[in-house]
Amino acid sequence: MELATVSKNTTTKFYKDVMRGLRSSPKHLDSKYFYDEHGDELFQQIMNCEDYYLPDCEMEILKTQSADISATLFATEKSLDVIELGAGDCSKSVYLLKQILRRNKSFTFFPVDISSHVIELIKEDLPKKVRGLKIYGLNGEYIEMLKKATQLSAKRKLVLFMGSNIGNMNYEQSISFLKQVRSCLNKGDYILIGFDLKKNPQIILNAYNDKQGITREFNLNLLRRINKELNADFVIGNFMHFPVYNPESGECKSYLVSICKQRVFIGDTDFIDFDEQETIDMEISTKYSINQTNEIARLSGFKPVEYFYDSKQWFVDVLWSCM
Repeated sequence: MELATVSKNTTTKFYKDVMRGLRSSPKHLDSKYFYDEHGDELFQQIMNCEDYYLPDCEMEILKTQSADISATLFATEKSLDVIELGAGDCSKSVYLLKQILRRNKSFTFFPVDISSHVIELIKEDLPKKVRGLKIYGLNGEYIEMLKKATQLSAKRKLVLFMGSNIGNMNYEQSISFLKQVRSCLNKGDYILIGFDLKKNPQIILNAYNDKQGITREFNLNLLRRINKELNADFVIGNFMHFPVYNPESGECKSYLVSICKQRVFIGDTDFIDFDEQETIDMEISTKYSINQTNEIARLSGFKPVEYFYDSKQWFVDVLWSCM
């Protein structure tokens, strides 16, 4: 009964969000719904894609500087718990978790992800990589699960929000979101947050238009998911993937473009009409300057403590404390 209720509620929310987005002008879909089981697989392929430089940059930081990050934290702290928002496969955070475990044997790791599939994989695989790690997986929305984690533990907190997840929002949205994060935390808690930095525009655009077409399939897979879970009849070949990058705003956006006039049914009676060349706004990845990251910290209630760059200085993981 309980599982059926959860499944029904999830599908109902998915349906409402899809219909609201496709009935908006301009049309849009929420990128959090990319991550069904096949979406997770495609995203892991993107992480290993040559053009998609972000994971390599941040992996370099975590591999080579996790000891420094841990030392910075424990210069003032004796004990803290770690909450990772959008944990994914923990392939990068595992390096930091190992370093923290050396200094604090009793901490708990709270991975948060909207994908229940991902949470189950973390609980199964991560203890093999980090012996003795205490894990409490949380499947759900970031803020809701962050609140739950803070209720479960009274220790000082380190929140990880890496992988340029903050880039999935524009400048104003990132400040609004981080204010919500800050409201869940106490003065003196920390957040380690990853920012993709502004750089050669072509390098950025190539990352979202890879030669293998994996990012295209990742975006189109959401239409397949809607077909499967909401009984829709999207014809996948009637849409093309089109990314654009604005070097002034730092916003890289991905669209699906309807290549013909068409009507798509969702369920038995609901339908959405598309004009030829009409777009669906699928996702955004915002790039920042260091001055902008400092401004975001100030406006959302944090104070920069230390910056950790990759060797190319294309990416930064910045440690903030709660003011």
